Amino acid sequence: MNDFQPIISRRQALKHSACGFGYLALAGLAQGAKTNDTVLKSAGPHFTPRAKRVIFLFMQGGPSHVDSFDYKPELEAHDGEMLGFDDARTIAKTGMRQSRQRLMKSLWKYGQHGQTGKWCSELFPHINQHVDDLCFVHSMHTEGVAHGPATLFLHTGAARFIRPSMGSWILYGLGTENENLPGFITIGPAAGNGGPRNYSHAFLPAAYQGTAIGNAARAAKDSTIKNLANPRRTLAQQEEQFELIRALNAEQIRDNPADAELEAVIESYELAWRMQNHAPQVLDAAGESAATLEMYGIGEEKTDNFGRQCLLARRLCEAGVRFVQVTYGDNTANPRWDQHSNMPKHKDHALATDKPVAGLLQDLKQRGLLEDTIVWWGGEFGRTPYAQDNGTGRDHNPDGFTVWLAGGGFQPGISHGSTDEFGHMAVQDKVHMHDLHATILHQLGLDHERLTYRFDGRDYRLTDVHGRIVTDILA
Repeated sequence: MNDFQPIISRRQALKHSACGFGYLALAGLAQGAKTNDTVLKSAGPHFTPRAKRVIFLFMQGGPSHVDSFDYKPELEAHDGEMLGFDDARTIAKTGMRQSRQRLMKSLWKYGQHGQTGKWCSELFPHINQHVDDLCFVHSMHTEGVAHGPATLFLHTGAARFIRPSMGSWILYGLGTENENLPGFITIGPAAGNGGPRNYSHAFLPAAYQGTAIGNAARAAKDSTIKNLANPRRTLAQQEEQFELIRALNAEQIRDNPADAELEAVIESYELAWRMQNHAPQVLDAAGESAATLEMYGIGEEKTDNFGRQCLLARRLCEAGVRFVQVTYGDNTANPRWDQHSNMPKHKDHALATDKPVAGLLQDLKQRGLLEDTIVWWGGEFGRTPYAQDNGTGRDHNPDGFTVWLAGGGFQPGISHGSTDEFGHMAVQDKVHMHDLHATILHQLGLDHERLTYRFDGRDYRLTDVHGRIVTDILA
């Protein structure tokens, strides 16, 4: 007698027919649908955190530290002199260890600001009013001499390999504060220099992928999360449809109680429904006061776009989003701050970002959010103190540059580390990008050495096998 052959399920039929393509499609959908249900079960911080969330203000292209926050009187005193420079960029371009270059002083005057008397240039007059709240790190150095590798290293801790972004690591470690919104959002990301890899979950579960709002080629006022609204049906009809789908899904999960992929797909639909009901209110700034809009420069030609992005970052953080990245960038081959031959162009970019960033700091502070929110401002590297090709611009400089941090338990009103007398190389209390990553994780209650994920037989982490906590900048 023939053995009994049970009737196969639809899933099994898909898997075994048509070369399995149907099953592969379902598996792909499930992989992309693991959502906040996983995130909410995160283990949480390793120790008591000083901060709950991060706003990263990414200045794409590399703003010049010697023209903004790293005052170098010797650079002005020796302006125009020819000196030998030994740096990573020169070696990469020429194969030679040293080249002779013409020193170029800052195009903008420096002055002292705040009670701390911090020396800053006139490039950022509004941010300069907040220097007593800022923690400047003047001794940064990083990997990668070109935008692509350096940008990837900034976001993922790796210049060549596909690794999870910092936002994904933080979400993996801490989970989200709001089950109705994504825990990691990137506002206006650029398509170049790594593009989606800069907010990718890589080998982490797909729950930790960053959600993009708009892109660098689209105006902020026209940017939103796709498919939030359904104009074809009323809210009551949508709710009725959702309840029917949920009932059908419940039947499916009862028949397949151990099917994790099916459960993930179902949860993704439920998150989408929750987002449709909550995200529009967060994304809509119509209820903000005229004073708040003016604070961010919204309604002003030069500052409206980035002002809207910064205001949205505050609203998202207030709603419980764990990591918000705001990119001041574009999709061209020459990112915004990349002035190789036209340093005066820095003024345009400073004008577009200065008031919005200062408005964000003021808004967070007056709402009591700055205490447990880290605001991180910086680019993928700095720029050289010499004129590139004896011209009117500056080359890339990964060997020494400045970032600043505010809130989240960082010491306000201090300057840590230094570059040499011309602003070329980090020389005192050097801070590598791995160190900065480790320190930000620390303030969030995460031990960078314990925040690991096993993949392909080994444990990975954001800082690889490097990184130290920069305790001198902690309050």
